[in-house]
Amino acid sequence: MAGDQSVSYEFIEYPDRDMLAIDLANQLATDLEEALLHEDRVAMAVPGGTSPGPVFDDLCNADLDWTRVDVMLSDERWLPEEHERSNTRLLRQRLLVERAAKANLLPMYAPKPTPGEVLPELESMIAPELPLAVVLLGMGEDMHTASIFPEADRLEDALSPKAPILLPMRAPGAPEPRITLSARVLDGALRKHVLIFGAGKRAALEKAKGLSPVEAPINAVLNGAKVHWAE
Repeated sequence: MAGDQSVSYEFIEYPDRDMLAIDLANQLATDLEEALLHEDRVAMAVPGGTSPGPVFDDLCNADLDWTRVDVMLSDERWLPEEHERSNTRLLRQRLLVERAAKANLLPMYAPKPTPGEVLPELESMIAPELPLAVVLLGMGEDMHTASIFPEADRLEDALSPKAPILLPMRAPGAPEPRITLSARVLDGALRKHVLIFGAGKRAALEKAKGLSPVEAPINAVLNGAKVHWAE
């Protein structure tokens, strides 16, 4: 696959992480509020990990009709919610509290040994809510986003324009099986935001320029996005 020179995004640099968290939370809330003017229900996908926690802490108090908002993860480790590495656990602790406790969580895990057994069931809950009104994504220094990793076993499938909504995914360095929204679903969001911290991730974003999505999966979802960065 040839390198894609057409990826264009807005890069927003902040003086510190606190300012980024406050401003990004405000932007997400505004995006949701605008979407709710036109739709009965809207859906938002967000990442796990530690980086978005401060954003969630601000967003959870946004004055929205959260009863009409469906929240889901962009990806999840195939672990029970009580596990310390569960992204769903983080979501319940940091985002689905205060006013946002009224939002509806669309699950990305079910108590089965492997994701493949329940993918159709999980997809059936997500499909009616597409396209996503808002997506917030992270990026690793390897240029992965969600659980779409370079060298992942289902990378080509996840990047396909005909990809399903969800894919099970295994990748080098990722100890647990994972489940991820496909690039097609993430890129189809009406508003896209990417959150990155530190010099290493800024360098990775620069490195991604001109690379194919196979080499830099972030490029599959970056066009038209806002990238929020602080040291």
